[in-house]
Amino acid sequence: MKNFGLLKWLAKRKLTDEKVANIFVNSTFETVEKGWPEVASLLNASPEFVIEPNLDPSDYGRFLMIVVAANLSLVPKHFEPGVDRAIIKRCCAKFGLALGVPKEDFALKVKQYRMFMKKANHPSNNVLTAMTRAVFYKYRLIEVQEPYFRDMNVPNPIIMKNLRDVMGTFMMGWDEISDNYRITTTDLSSVEDRVTSQTL
Repeated sequence: MKNFGLLKWLAKRKLTDEKVANIFVNSTFETVEKGWPEVASLLNASPEFVIEPNLDPSDYGRFLMIVVAANLSLVPKHFEPGVDRAIIKRCCAKFGLALGVPKEDFALKVKQYRMFMKKANHPSNNVLTAMTRAVFYKYRLIEVQEPYFRDMNVPNPIIMKNLRDVMGTFMMGWDEISDNYRITTTDLSSVEDRVTSQTL
């Protein structure tokens, strides 16, 4: 009897962890740079706030970290042990290079954001909800809500729902990559990471 699952796996095309990181880094920068102004506009126009948040369309640094931390937290669910760590390390190296910070510093920042989001989202494990809550706290939106929600230090559920509906736009299709490609790892220490104008 033929093992069609094995044959399908063998037929998969190959991608290196570096290529996967390029795809994620490039698409994240593009999506966040184009998407954050829309998110800011949505929140600034939300009538549920008692004071307009006045979010700056160009102030997407914290939002970028939220998106990166959320997406990287899902990598282990889609890739084998070892491969998942290689992808995460490669992504942090490329983001660090693009932003002009050491890869170790960027990796630490991602870890800090992941821990913050986990705490803010407890007891839920839903990543989209964690991202939504993180936006509220990192951009201090709690402070411009009506007193009832502000005093409880929780997001208004109406704004939460509207924002959560948008957050799916910023999620990477890890399942599409893992379902259609075999990921091979490369030695990060022996391969020079270059981020050129063609890749970013």
